[in-house]
Amino acid sequence: MEIRLYYGNDRPKHMSLSITMRTPGNDFELTAGFLFTEGIIRSRDELQRISYCVDVPAEQQYNTVNAYLAPDVAFDPSKLQRHFYTTSSCGVCGKGSLEVLRVQGCPVIRQEGPVFSDDLVRSLPGKLRQAQAIFSKTGGLHAAGLFDPEGNLLAAREDIGRHNAVDKLIGVQFLAGRTPLSNYLLQVSGRASFELMQKALVAGIPVLSAVGAPSSLAVDLAQEFGITLLGFVSEKGFNVYAGEKRIVFSRSSQDTTIKAT
Repeated sequence: MEIRLYYGNDRPKHMSLSITMRTPGNDFELTAGFLFTEGIIRSRDELQRISYCVDVPAEQQYNTVNAYLAPDVAFDPSKLQRHFYTTSSCGVCGKGSLEVLRVQGCPVIRQEGPVFSDDLVRSLPGKLRQAQAIFSKTGGLHAAGLFDPEGNLLAAREDIGRHNAVDKLIGVQFLAGRTPLSNYLLQVSGRASFELMQKALVAGIPVLSAVGAPSSLAVDLAQEFGITLLGFVSEKGFNVYAGEKRIVFSRSSQDTTIKAT
């Protein structure tokens, strides 16, 4: 899917912002989530509208999405290109990516807020799996879900790309005016990359839980910006890489949960 961004007053300019391989469905959520988590827009009123592009061959009409910024939103394409370079694919970004987040003014997540029991954390991969209707049929999609401290699922999204699944999930909340998501835990399939941590940070999500390992840069981000980062989460236990204070441990779980350093 191609995302085209329209910006400026009177005679708007436009550019091809991103091309991503995605699972069709929730395309407007994906677009809004991408714009928000990449720092192009910060609030719902900065996004005027989203629509499919009809000025393309018929077979591509639902593979091209137009996003229109509000006329008064300042936008500098040159800065955007440098930003995407520093936060591109997994493992390519370096320590400079943390500096980008500092320059953007991403706030440290407040330490007050929700806490999650270790028993609840261990149950979340299974709960998310139950919400993966397409995965049940194909076995080929990633998923992301938002859970409250009682284990209730606010929403879940699936996509062949794990970044897309998170953007869809955050995008639907952004469009509904529910961000920041400061009372929820983000559960993801796969590993915890720097990019997923960045998206959680921008959305104000205090806890990210992954079934796989985190990258070292993801751990650095979590520690610097106050996010609780959990890895290798399963019904048997999990590792805590940052933000242990948001997890309440029972005595019976101490031997199955590792507090990583």
